[in-house]
Amino acid sequence: MAQYAAKTPQDLPTQAQLLSMSGLDFMRGMLSGALSGPPIAAELGYTLDTVEEGRVVFRGTPEFRFSNPMGSLHGGWYGTLLDSCMACAVMTLVPQGSYYTTLEYKVNITRVIPIGMEILATGVSLHAGRSTGVATGEIRGAEDGKLYATGSTTCMIMAAR
Repeated sequence: MAQYAAKTPQDLPTQAQLLSMSGLDFMRGMLSGALSGPPIAAELGYTLDTVEEGRVVFRGTPEFRFSNPMGSLHGGWYGTLLDSCMACAVMTLVPQGSYYTTLEYKVNITRVIPIGMEILATGVSLHAGRSTGVATGEIRGAEDGKLYATGSTTCMIMAAR
């Protein structure tokens, strides 16, 4: 089994591997450890927790090093977790031979996540067609269940040439 997050470019799945399977199978491969996950996950302290058709959950715990100058969690951490869970929810609906990229995403922070508190970032795909995918996401405390942020995304789905 591969480590969850790739440590070198050679650890990343190849384009041929990506295109040889459906997006759902690709995401399941990362969850099982058969395929390495993205390096940014290790850098920002989150892992893939759940993969279902149209739904993905990441689990993470922000550290002090992700603070802004005021000592609270930087908004980029919220954005990265939401971009990851929402776009990966779209990925679970992408057919074999295709891939996606994020076109845009929006984040609404509803309260500050305390440093060191475990969260769940859940993405749910609302639509995945031939050329676009749309998803929503939320970050909730793993223990308290409180809503800390919401998001929405539009992804472009492309067939390999």
